[in-house]
Amino acid sequence: MYDTNNQIAEQEFDKLQVSKLVKTDTLEIISICLEKGTTFPEHSSPTNAQLIVLEGDIEFHINGESYRLKKQQHFNFPKQVVHFVVANANSKFLIIR
Repeated sequence: MYDTNNQIAEQEFDKLQVSKLVKTDTLEIISICLEKGTTFPEHSSPTNAQLIVLEGDIEFHINGESYRLKKQQHFNFPKQVVHFVVANANSKFLIIR
């Protein structure tokens, strides 16, 4: 009935690691682990999304602007807008959409 796991903690810093934690008809939570110096290439989200930095330091690039996000910061972004992420340090973050 209830499930506990260590999936986020066990994600290793090896370039780009993406893992779906939850997927329902109305919600998706994705855990992303990005090694320092690695880029999550350009892509877009099918829905409006929330990004929550769990640890590290990233640069979120969207609409020609760059946003520096650090541990425990939150950022929201719209659907269907191309963006990419660069890790300034080993980083883990969640995408909730």
